[in-house]
Amino acid sequence: MIDDKIEVTTQRVDKYLDITTRARNKATPLVEENSDDGKRLAIMLKMADDYTFDARHFLKIGDYVRAFGAINYAHAWIDAGVKLGLLDGHGDDVLFTLP
Repeated sequence: MIDDKIEVTTQRVDKYLDITTRARNKATPLVEENSDDGKRLAIMLKMADDYTFDARHFLKIGDYVRAFGAINYAHAWIDAGVKLGLLDGHGDDVLFTLP
């Protein structure tokens, strides 16, 4: 059996913070802000932003596992917005799971 142990390090968390920040900046709304879907999207993006904030906090205090988990949750919220057609991922199949 091969030991595939991967450690959660500052560098690994920083990498995913960068990926998530690029995804957040690239994705653009496909729905009207005041529509029901627009309101749902606003909630999703707030969740992404809040989890990103949490990830940075956890990284700052040295809790790399929670930081890594939080940034992955953040990215998942953005990715879900693209997958559901609420956000345009602009064809980027590296940052997003495209529909």
